[in-house]
Amino acid sequence: MKLRYAPHLVIIFLSFFLQMILSQLPPTQINVMKSVYDMIQKDTNSSFVWNGTDKSSTPCSWKGISCNSNNSSITKVSVSLFSISRSDFLPVVCQIDTLESLDVSQNHLSSIPNEFFTSCGGTSGLKLLNFSRNKLEGVLPTFTGFGKLESLDFSYNNLNGKVELQLDGLNSLKSLNLSYNRFSGSVPRSFGKFNILEELQLSANFFEGEFPSQVVNFANLTLLDLSLNNISGVIPDRLGELSKLQVLILSANGLSGTIPQYLRNIRTLTRFAANQNQFVGNIPLGITTYLRNLDLSFNNLNGTIPQDLLSPLNLQFVDLTSNNLEGPVPANISVNVIRLRLGQNSLNGLFPSASFGSLHSLTYLELDNNQLSGSIPSELGKCKKLALLNLAQNNLSGVIPVELGDISDLQVLSLQYNNLVGEIPSNISQLNKLQRLNFSWNSLNGSIPSSISSLRTLTNLNLQGNKLHGRIPIDISNLNVLLELQLGGNQLGGPIPEMPLSLQIALNLSHNLFQGPIPSSLSRLTSLEVLDLSYNRFSGQIPDFLARMGGLTRLVLSFNQLSGNVPEFQGFVNVETHGNDGLIYLSPVTPPQAAKKRKSIVVAVLVPIAGVATIAVFALIAISVTRRYYRINDEHFYSGEEIPQSLVVQGKVLTANSIHKSNIDFTKAMVAVSEPSNVVFKTRFSTYYKAVMPSGTTYFVKKLNWSDKILQLGSHELFGEELKNIGKLNNSNVMIPLGYLLSSDSAYLLYEFAPIGALYDVLRGSLGYSLDWASRYSIAIGVAQGLAFLHGCDTGPILLLDLSSKSILLKSQNEAQIGDIELYKVIDPSKSTGSFSAVAGSVGYIPPEYAYTMRVTMAGNVYSFGVVLLELLTGRPAVSQGTELAKSVLSNSEKHNKWDHILDSSISKTSLNVRSQMLAVLKLALACVSVSPEGRPKMKSVLRMLLNAR
Repeated sequence: MKLRYAPHLVIIFLSFFLQMILSQLPPTQINVMKSVYDMIQKDTNSSFVWNGTDKSSTPCSWKGISCNSNNSSITKVSVSLFSISRSDFLPVVCQIDTLESLDVSQNHLSSIPNEFFTSCGGTSGLKLLNFSRNKLEGVLPTFTGFGKLESLDFSYNNLNGKVELQLDGLNSLKSLNLSYNRFSGSVPRSFGKFNILEELQLSANFFEGEFPSQVVNFANLTLLDLSLNNISGVIPDRLGELSKLQVLILSANGLSGTIPQYLRNIRTLTRFAANQNQFVGNIPLGITTYLRNLDLSFNNLNGTIPQDLLSPLNLQFVDLTSNNLEGPVPANISVNVIRLRLGQNSLNGLFPSASFGSLHSLTYLELDNNQLSGSIPSELGKCKKLALLNLAQNNLSGVIPVELGDISDLQVLSLQYNNLVGEIPSNISQLNKLQRLNFSWNSLNGSIPSSISSLRTLTNLNLQGNKLHGRIPIDISNLNVLLELQLGGNQLGGPIPEMPLSLQIALNLSHNLFQGPIPSSLSRLTSLEVLDLSYNRFSGQIPDFLARMGGLTRLVLSFNQLSGNVPEFQGFVNVETHGNDGLIYLSPVTPPQAAKKRKSIVVAVLVPIAGVATIAVFALIAISVTRRYYRINDEHFYSGEEIPQSLVVQGKVLTANSIHKSNIDFTKAMVAVSEPSNVVFKTRFSTYYKAVMPSGTTYFVKKLNWSDKILQLGSHELFGEELKNIGKLNNSNVMIPLGYLLSSDSAYLLYEFAPIGALYDVLRGSLGYSLDWASRYSIAIGVAQGLAFLHGCDTGPILLLDLSSKSILLKSQNEAQIGDIELYKVIDPSKSTGSFSAVAGSVGYIPPEYAYTMRVTMAGNVYSFGVVLLELLTGRPAVSQGTELAKSVLSNSEKHNKWDHILDSSISKTSLNVRSQMLAVLKLALACVSVSPEGRPKMKSVLRMLLNAR
């Protein structure tokens, strides 16, 4: 029996043995990967991703390495997010002749060696190359020998220059992504010889010139993204020939003319975005026949909305905000519409009530700033998924339908500036997710329903400018996350109940019938910034506790019956007391009639909920449209490459330093700005250029773009005056402008040059610097000193709209300066409504309360500083793989035994002293990033605790 089965056993054994032999990687590929292992380990040290991976094991089992089905050859190498800064391993990887895909995205590479292109160009099967989200600089390399390459991604780098013939040999290319670089010139015309390209993404560069009509030659194109460039002209009609096009994004350019009717013929087109351009004329009939997403907001479109525009069943998102559209809202609206934004137009007629009864998917409805009339339809109560309902600033009348209380998911309800009458429905208390409620400036009467106190998620309540009477609900203190309460301009009276301790933005009880002494319960509002009790009948003395409310920046007590001595307030508190004849002003207090009116420090940046939802993903990119001439101080200058010698650019010097006065040459500064290669880096709102003066001294020239609808001031003269005031500041930890120049489109500010660069880049290691703990601690103290100085300015606190490691510049490895301090003077609250994401800060640094307050505060600045501290302590970025650093650290810090794991081990393990100091600073950082704004320390306290950590 044994002999009978022996041949079969031999065959099975031999088969298994042969399979083992055939499934082994070739020795050359194993040796290549061992070399790559050593090189990456040496580069990344403690953050080495393959730590714990046995180098002698098969590379097919390593993270990021993929092999074919029988593990006999390596086909894919992905070292994304490996913290790699050296690129010498790249030519070695390309020795793997079976390689099909190479992904080195999200690292810190600043260059690619020439040998890489020689090696990988000979890899016959390579189909994918991904270098996105690195720090690559210079021009786009020429690709020779990459005949099989199908996908190439260089997005989110710092590449510049023109794109001409570098990609001409890529005959198999199907996908190209060059977005978020600094490429200039015209849109490239050639990508291989066979025109088989399917995806072309060139957004957020400096491409200019007419719309690239040559793209119609790519008959297989499914995705075309040219947004955030300087492209002008009209959309060619031939674009309608792209029969496979699915996504067309042309946003934020200088395109003009009309929207082509031919786009309606592309049956595959599901998304068309052409917002923030200069399109005119009517919206074409039938354009949404096949679309799911249409965005034509912030253009100059006119005429009426086509009756068929909103009806196709495939349609889900429509944004026509801020155009010149008129006429009625179409009655026939698709039951599948999720987001409908028609605000800031001239739409009129009755509210189309019957249309909304069946819109069960509708989540956002914005019809604000129009001329709609009639009553608010009760049918809206059937839109159960509505999270935002904005009908503000129309001519709506009648009562507030009680059916609105049935919209259980509602978070924002804005009905202000209409002609609404009647009482506030008591069943408003059913909206248990409501965060913002604004019924202001109507003709509502009756009392404030006591049930409103059950809205425990409410952060902003505005009922001012109505005819409400009676008392404030006694249980209003139950609104324990309320940040703003506006009850002014009514007929309220009686005792003032205890207010929510969470109040921070404002408490407005002005123009009512309150009387008697100012209640002592207000002393509990230690975080409150604005208190308005004017135009009432308050009597007695101004209580001393008002002068001790640490968060107060503005106190309005005008036109009451107050008497006695006026307490002494801090210099940054704007106190208005006129209209109280019995008050006595003690020296050095100046009567308010002679006092200068100070600017409020609270910057209102109104962001719709839809905008807030996208800020964690998208960054705001301001790319200006270059023009040939500008008018500045009644002189002209050229913005091209050559400036006539006879022409002198006029600017204003702010500094009193004689050396800077003699060095600054505004003409040279403008020449530097005209050359994209001089861009050093970009922050959220600014672009920094390097300018070398005739004397050899180097300066920063920072450009702010007036054409961005967020960065609007309305008066260049006013901004010039504000800059003069900022120029008088004196603090070595703050970037003070030395001079400025204003044009019709932009503002240009000159600063001392910071040779090390931005803290963000230094921490990432992309600039070749490595910061020890002594340097990091010194930087932290410098930033804290600068921020404490700004918050304590004699003329009132200066707030930062974007405090991040990208806005902190280093003059040396331990000298930090805070940049962009003038931005809060540039934001124009009246222009920031609508669908702009006017984000106060960068993703990862924005305090959690900003999502519903949409206000810039000192507590918010402290939060941003806390995130910077965490970056210094951990060496990690503010956001990594979609997770915010602050949230991650807060969750890990719940267990003290994990604190050492949070710290940057390459720094904390250098000595016990360093570790002890880092843990002390970590404790302070955790206080700064507290979820509760009132739980965060003031900047002066932060600085004191930071110094004590020594």
